[in-house]
Order: sequence, then structure tokens, then C-alpha cells
Amino acid sequence: MSPEKTEGQQKVNESVEQKKEHTEKIDFKMVTFALAGKEYGIDIMNVKEIARASKFTYVPNAAPFVRGVYNLRGDIISIIDLRTMFHLPAERKGEDILESLIILKVDDNVFGVIVDSIDKVIGVSSANIQPPHPIFGDINVKYIKGIIENNGKLYIILNIEKLFTKEEEIKSEKNIAPVALSEQALEKEQSNYVINESNTTDLVANFIKETLYTYKHFAVTPVNETWFNARYEEWKSIKKNQDLQLKEASEADEFLSTFFSPYTSALWADEYAQAVINALPDLNQKIINVWNPGCGKGYETYSFACVLKKRYPDARIKIWANDSDLLAISMAPNMIFMVDDVPEIYKEFMIKGKNGWTFVQSIRDSIFFEFHDVLNSNPLPPLDMIIARDTVSFLSPVEQKRLLVDFGERTKRQAFLMLGLHERMPLDGWKEMTTHQVVLYAKSE
Repeated sequence: MSPEKTEGQQKVNESVEQKKEHTEKIDFKMVTFALAGKEYGIDIMNVKEIARASKFTYVPNAAPFVRGVYNLRGDIISIIDLRTMFHLPAERKGEDILESLIILKVDDNVFGVIVDSIDKVIGVSSANIQPPHPIFGDINVKYIKGIIENNGKLYIILNIEKLFTKEEEIKSEKNIAPVALSEQALEKEQSNYVINESNTTDLVANFIKETLYTYKHFAVTPVNETWFNARYEEWKSIKKNQDLQLKEASEADEFLSTFFSPYTSALWADEYAQAVINALPDLNQKIINVWNPGCGKGYETYSFACVLKKRYPDARIKIWANDSDLLAISMAPNMIFMVDDVPEIYKEFMIKGKNGWTFVQSIRDSIFFEFHDVLNSNPLPPLDMIIARDTVSFLSPVEQKRLLVDFGERTKRQAFLMLGLHERMPLDGWKEMTTHQVVLYAKSE
């Protein structure tokens, strides 16, 4: 064989080996799609099919990102709008306009997700997938499997298992919709979060705990047990030789009368609003995202919006205010006040109308009032603050722990949490900064 043929054959062999090596490296395939101008990918092993559909059947009281259900060849599946789930901009199409759907299968669950557009299937080497970084998103890092560059495009690979896998069912008094929480975090805190068990042999105290939950759905846990113990001693002093037990709802109301935070059903008074301003830390963010679950009629939300505007005048404030009381949350956006009922601190943020005083448009635009049960999935952007005064205590012990873990999952690294005057955070990862009037926690590493 001539030297030329030998050299040529060697080049062919090298080329074959290079192609073989390249093929061996392609060990991860993903379906790629677009959301709000960014490229994303989903492991093809989770993708059942790709479809186009419209006219989804509305489901009452579903989470905001659930567009409805759809009949997929006889199977009724849920349809989830990823853009709404991730708080990304999306043009709402007409009912007859087809949406791009990726039909996913996670464990035994099949559902569809709406995206802006579907691109193609590409293969990459898993060794080239980089770990996620907070700069990528509008999306919580824990829901990102990794980042990879392919043919000049940067793809964010979603972790569908973490985003949608149903947690092991937890027995409680209510049916709780699955929430994307960290199972490890729940297990970690199991040891220091006592669920409805008493550290005392006082049977009367145990009975009062049970009746408080029966009448008022108030659960004594590490969140509020310090207050309960002090109140119980006070109750014995008040009742003296009388029966200590709570025999009706009015007695439960009397027992709980010292629990509630100041100004729960009114605008915060000047001195309390100023105390909150003084307690809040310095922040340099241009946008401050806040969650106010259990906002009731909106007094607390409006008060906090004005407090934040005074404390951070150059920041854009965005507050998601939720409550499961449909009547209260429906009235909140259009509240009207008499001038004599308005503390001085708020008057610069109010305007006089025909029927009374209302908050100026900039304050009203900063608040998103929504009918929502906090026990359902909570689609929120990464949060800088959560204000939840006297909300956690009125959940079952299991529900309390789930929500507190959710607080940690949904907040940024340097976030802050405000609880009720007689509530405390029993889980690790939060540093207390409480003053005599304001219960505040800073998220710690």
C-alpha cells in the first residue's frame, strides 16, 4: 500500500473515531422552547408529545397558572401556563387561537404546559451542562437543572421533577394541593417542630388547645406556644376557682383577645407605622417584591405599601396580597375612607374623591389583590419580604410547617419576614430582629 493511501486511510479512521467520540458524548436530549424571549429545555424523557390546542375548560378556584383542563384523546389533563407560573409576560390569546403545548409525564401524572413556541429536539453532552446560577431568572434556581450553550444559543434546562412532582401526601384536616417544597427541609425541621403535642401534663391546658382549634382553628405550636403558656397562666388568674375550660366560641374569643397584632382591622396608627419603618433594614433593590398572605380586607396591605414607599422612596414596590375570604378580597381594591379615620402618615398617599378618600393610583397599582388560599400552590417571583401577621397560627400544625418552609423557599438570600406580635419563626435559617412592637426576621445562610 502506498504511503499516500496509508495516510488517507489514517485520516478517514481519525474522522470516524472523532464522529464516534462525538456521538458517544450525546447522552442528553431535550425538547427546546421559548418563554418571554429566552430559550428553555426539558428532558425528552419527561415529554409525552407535542400538541396545539385551545378552548380549555375553566376550573373554579384553581391556582392562577392553571388554564383549565383539556380532553386529550379521552384523557382529561390539567393545562398549566408556564408563563403565568413564572410571572413572565404573555399575550393572552383569544379562545379560538391555538396554544403551543408540551404534554409531560412525571411519575404517573400527565399534564400539558403552555409555552410561547416550541423549537426542536437537540442532543447535548451532560458533561457540558453547567450548574444553575441566580442570574438566570425570573425562575427560582431550584427549578433549574442546569444551563448549556448549543450552536450559539443558551438554554435553561428546567427541572420538571422538582417543579411538578407531587409530594408524599400528608394527612390533615383539609385536602392540600401539592406545593413544590423541599422534602429535605421538612425532614430537617421535623425534630424541632412539635406537632400538636404538649410538653406539659396539664390536662386542662391540653383541652384548651384542642378547643381553640375546634372553635377558631387556632393551633398551638412552636409558632405561638410562648404566648399560649403566658396567656394560660393569666387565664388561671382571671378565672381563679372557676372552670378554666372553653365551653363555647365566645370563650375562645376571650382567650384569644390578647393574641392579635395591633391594628388588624384598620390602617396602622402613626406610631405603629413609624415603628415598622424604623425596624426595616436598608435595601438597595430597584424593585422590592412582597407577599402578604392573609391580607383580609386590605388595611394591612395598604398600610405596608405606604410604609415601604416612605422607607424606600426610590424603589418600585410590588405586593401580592392574597386572602381566601372572597368578599373581603373583592372589596379591598376600592376601599374608601373618611378623612378623620386616616392617620397622618398616609395622607400624602391619598386623594379626595366624591365619596371619600382613596389611595393614589401609584399605591393602588403597586398592590395585586387576589382571591387565593395560601394552602394551594403559590406562584410568586423571588421575594424580598413577606408580611404574614397572625396568619400562620390559624392553620393546622402540618399546614403551618408547610407554609413556613414555603416562606424560606420563595424568598431571596437577604429577605425579611414579618410575623404577628405573638408569633415566632421556629425553623432554622432565620435571624430574629424583633423590636418590642415589630416581629421581624432576616433570612440567614
